[in-house]
Amino acid sequence: MGVFKYSPVDFLFTCLGLVFLLLDIVLDVWAVVTLYQEKAYVSFSVLLLFLVGSSFLVQAFSWLWYSYEDFRKYTKVDKYVNEGQLKILHLLQLGIYFRLCKLALTLEVLVFSKSSRLHVAVFLSHDLSMLRLIETFSESAPQLVLMLTIMLQRGELDHWAGAVCSSSIACSVTMYHRSLRSFLPDKQKQLIGSSIIYFLWNLLLVASRIAALALFASALPCFIVTHFVCSWVVLFFFVWRSKTNFMDGPCGEWLYRATVGLIWYFDWFNVGEGRTRFRTLIYHGYMLIDISLLCGLWCWKMITEPPYFEIPPPCAIITAVCVCAFYVLGLVFKMIYYKFCHPNLVKADLEGDDSEIAPGAAVTLKYTYLQCLAPCPRIPAVTEFLHYFGFQLKPV
Repeated sequence: MGVFKYSPVDFLFTCLGLVFLLLDIVLDVWAVVTLYQEKAYVSFSVLLLFLVGSSFLVQAFSWLWYSYEDFRKYTKVDKYVNEGQLKILHLLQLGIYFRLCKLALTLEVLVFSKSSRLHVAVFLSHDLSMLRLIETFSESAPQLVLMLTIMLQRGELDHWAGAVCSSSIACSVTMYHRSLRSFLPDKQKQLIGSSIIYFLWNLLLVASRIAALALFASALPCFIVTHFVCSWVVLFFFVWRSKTNFMDGPCGEWLYRATVGLIWYFDWFNVGEGRTRFRTLIYHGYMLIDISLLCGLWCWKMITEPPYFEIPPPCAIITAVCVCAFYVLGLVFKMIYYKFCHPNLVKADLEGDDSEIAPGAAVTLKYTYLQCLAPCPRIPAVTEFLHYFGFQLKPV
């Protein structure tokens, strides 16, 4: 029977995630201060909007998850905070850091006292990884588009900075992937080579999308907002048509759908039941056409109305073609991953006898509410997020 697992590699990725979370705060403060000192007040305001909006969005999801769990106390840290104090922490935008403290102390107990509460650490890690994923696409991705746009308009593009930031976004997606794999049976372990391929195709897809948006915004800055709003409305409509059922309340569900629409603006996030190949093909086809149009408009603008720094027409054309080619290459890596590296769980892999559960075992993967020895946060929600990575769970 499959139980929760938390390998040393998963522990390492969790620790790295905690470090990156703190590093992200430092870099955000540095970016805000730099733009303010340069008197770039428009860019400063836009960046501040990204940071504040993303923070409120993440805190809203964190608070809703606590409320759906009836504010149950799973760790020793929870015992020192009541519902009112927890609300104050979220109003002060500190909810995610409270979760960070809980995870850090739980991992410390697991490492030094050999506690059997592994399932608590797995769920805490999963929640924090999900919040980081939301923050990645509501803050980091738009922020990277903004910074690349500023560099392009100034003619001071730093390719390494763009590559590092895109790698950070792809790394967040990969780390969430590793976190979600903690719910899979032991025989379906995630190999390092598989994680590398998963990281590569996410890097190529996200980097090409962000590059196309930055190119378009640098040439036609007034139209990027219109492009986002129109695209988000279309994507939100398709999320609604997918009839998602992730959150426990109607208001939370609409917030979730709006957030998925935002994520879809940058990358694919599967939220539907059943086979998703057709939906994925439609999405990537739409995204490839959109990227081609954005790059084509930028190329046309550079040739007809070049900026103060000269870009030869052949270089503009090569740049536009390369951005589209990177997206196609990312799709090739994605097909390689799902063809050779992705585990396909079937009903036989998920079945098991409940009598085999030993003391300290956590959860078996079943579609009809996971069986657990101790209460854990939002167990039913795990099954829907497994669809994000293509795991087709069948009723048992």
